[in-house]
Amino acid sequence: MKFSFEIVPRNHQAFDDQYNFVSTLGKSISMINVPDIQRFDIRSWETGKKINRNHHQFVPHFRANDFSLESGEIFQIIEENELDHVLLISGDPPEGIKKKFHNTSVLDLIRVVKQRFPDITIHAGFDPHRNGIQEECNYVHRKIDAGASSFFSQPFYDIRLIEIYAEHLQGIETFIGLSPITTLSSMNYWEVKNQVKFPKIFSATYEWNINFSNKVISMAKDMGFNIYFMPIKIDLNDYFGEINLNNDN
Repeated sequence: MKFSFEIVPRNHQAFDDQYNFVSTLGKSISMINVPDIQRFDIRSWETGKKINRNHHQFVPHFRANDFSLESGEIFQIIEENELDHVLLISGDPPEGIKKKFHNTSVLDLIRVVKQRFPDITIHAGFDPHRNGIQEECNYVHRKIDAGASSFFSQPFYDIRLIEIYAEHLQGIETFIGLSPITTLSSMNYWEVKNQVKFPKIFSATYEWNINFSNKVISMAKDMGFNIYFMPIKIDLNDYFGEINLNNDN
């Protein structure tokens, strides 16, 4: 079972602080995911020099709509940064008119990157909230056919939904997303922006999120899945101080 920790590159100091925190969690965290966010100046792949790759696999994210397949730019980035893992996603529409935008399909991007670098590990995403379950699972298999071999999910907040997806994703390396929500404003954001339907038992408290996370970790171990932590606007010590990374319950 693997644990991956997402660090958002808001600025260099914030990134360093979070990575230093990861080091306090011991050897349980084996992967560092870095999303590429348009409004920040630091690109995901540029943070690789901050990561000790003897201790952590480095997984920078790339948005398909940032790259032209003809330009070869993504190939150059992979080579220059000696990347052996990448996470390829479609990407949201550009936030400003000055941003370049390409109508590149993530399936096509996965395919050409795998063809150019057959030994690279291509991770992809899946979102349990945006489509019906069958449609999303079909999309996962199309990404596998294109060359992806591992999947990171958007965060779950419902054990029952995890169980349903688990039935469809057996045999596929899957990282179940956990992103604690501890304020009503964050909850509203996820409902509106990401179409999350929270169960009635959900509570935007540390206690609820910690209990839920530990249940999911135990489930993931039993199911042969992994965990993807996405801590956003939380006190890391308050949350991870109660998280069972050894899964010894």
